[in-house]
Amino acid sequence: MPASLRRDHHCGELNLNHVGREVTVMGWAHHVRDLGGLIFIELRDRSGIVQVAFSPQEAPEAHALAQEVRSEFVLGVRGVVRRRPAGTENPNLPTGEVEVYGSHLEILNTCQPLPFPVAEEVDVDETTRLKYRYLDLRRAPMQRMLELRHRVTSAVRSFLNSQGFWEVETPLLMKSTPEGARDYLVPSRVHPGKFYALPQSPQLLKQILMVAGVEKYYQIARCLRDEDLRADRQPEHTQIDLEMSFVTRDDIFDVAERMWQYVFREALGEEISIPFRRMTYAEAMARYGSDKPDLRYGMELVDISSLVAGTEFKVFSGAVASGGLVKGLNARGCASFARREVDELVEVSKTFGAKGLAYFYVEESGLRGPIAKFFTTEQLEAIRAALDGKPGDLLLFVADQPDVTNTALGRLRVHLAKQLNLADPAQRRFVWIIDFPMFEWKPEEKRYDFMHNPVSAPHPDDLHLLEEGWKSEAEPGSPEHPWTRIRANQYDLVLNGSEVASGSIRNHRADLQERVFEILGISHEKAHERFGFLLDAFQYGAPPHGGIAPGLDRMVAIMAGAESIRDVIAFPKTASATDLMMDAPSEVDPAQLEELHIRVVPPK
Repeated sequence: MPASLRRDHHCGELNLNHVGREVTVMGWAHHVRDLGGLIFIELRDRSGIVQVAFSPQEAPEAHALAQEVRSEFVLGVRGVVRRRPAGTENPNLPTGEVEVYGSHLEILNTCQPLPFPVAEEVDVDETTRLKYRYLDLRRAPMQRMLELRHRVTSAVRSFLNSQGFWEVETPLLMKSTPEGARDYLVPSRVHPGKFYALPQSPQLLKQILMVAGVEKYYQIARCLRDEDLRADRQPEHTQIDLEMSFVTRDDIFDVAERMWQYVFREALGEEISIPFRRMTYAEAMARYGSDKPDLRYGMELVDISSLVAGTEFKVFSGAVASGGLVKGLNARGCASFARREVDELVEVSKTFGAKGLAYFYVEESGLRGPIAKFFTTEQLEAIRAALDGKPGDLLLFVADQPDVTNTALGRLRVHLAKQLNLADPAQRRFVWIIDFPMFEWKPEEKRYDFMHNPVSAPHPDDLHLLEEGWKSEAEPGSPEHPWTRIRANQYDLVLNGSEVASGSIRNHRADLQERVFEILGISHEKAHERFGFLLDAFQYGAPPHGGIAPGLDRMVAIMAGAESIRDVIAFPKTASATDLMMDAPSEVDPAQLEELHIRVVPPK
């Protein structure tokens, strides 16, 4: 950088208090306007934009050089701050009452023609944005995203430090301990044939820290999972990892609620009320068909199984007779939907597992629809009353096994809410989902698996069911089997229909943890092979402990109103887990593979 120039002010901070002062500012040429005499350059740095004027009479050399400037040239400017002439102020800029009258200009670097404009907010194909991410991140919306993320992480650290937490870093090179997703493996050069795993989470290590007496731990943790992607998922993500000793679920809820109240206040200037609502998993599934319900709108699921069990409509009565459920939801004001639109809803329900979708239009005279002929007037009125149907409403029903009925209608509820714009983006509706099932049955494999993670403790009221399961005559996987009925001391935090945190009270006794592993079909030998270091640590005075891990990417995306978490990550991957800017993953030199004792076998 030329010795004659040294930045002493930022573009966005200049105002009337600086009038008459000589300043040096640096940044990128946002817009360039050559009026034949004066040349105006809007100069942008991270703080904002200020207008710089170059006069051929007052600064002929700088004016001549300014004629060469194009968009996104990197410039250094020295000049005097002046009040803009009356009528030329720009109310859209914080600096709009002043301008810098340039006396000296340095072109610090040039810029090739841009693949897309940086100065204008235009729609750009995401592939192009990710290929030229360094340009994408210069754009004002992306700068705001990065700044918000910074403010959130700063507020998180500030709050947790004030609550007596220690920030402790855990390693990135770990032992492979499958936690539900595939590990990313790293070959060891010095131990041929052996591998490290990149952490899916610091879960086991933060539990070790509780055994070590840390008591209150946190980390802004990088986590990596080799899994299929979608809009709110990346192969690497960041979570706010917390763990505490000698706590109950309520203690963890209190810390998390106060943390988010502080973060929203500091990062957005928003006040959110606490405590957050609580809802059991069973209630969430029954009322919303989802364990992450969006509470910004109603349209709750209504069980009408008892009303239709004896009807002539065999789809309904047959489902009830086989142990299934018949549920409906009221799409308010949607009786005006054309047949084509209703048929689209039927197809949507099928994509979520339903065999079909029954429906009634609510009219002044009662319910109308293709299946109305199978019901008596009294039965139709009972159905209408159960769903509080009013003229102009559309009543939608699914009849199937409980999990299919709840899931299909729950997804249809979300689909309709988006179609009808029912969710107010300005609302923040938090809810704790509690008392998840401890295990879920895998019918294809004829075994139990963990619902969330294998280290969650059983609900205190359900501990007896662990032992009862070994003696039960009920079929494994059946609703009657004790292990099917065990609830975990597990909880999720949901915001506006998105899971933003997950946690649990953990097992802290080795015997109890091994009992859980047995139910999961993990033998004593296999448990010690995978988790021996944790089980050994539990033998040395492990305190009761629990924690939670809010997803930083997802929470910032919701706070920013972003469509995808890719918008709040500086360098994200695509949906196929590739980095278009760096062209990763890529092939490596064969010599590197040889050094690592690895041979690549091409897929057939």
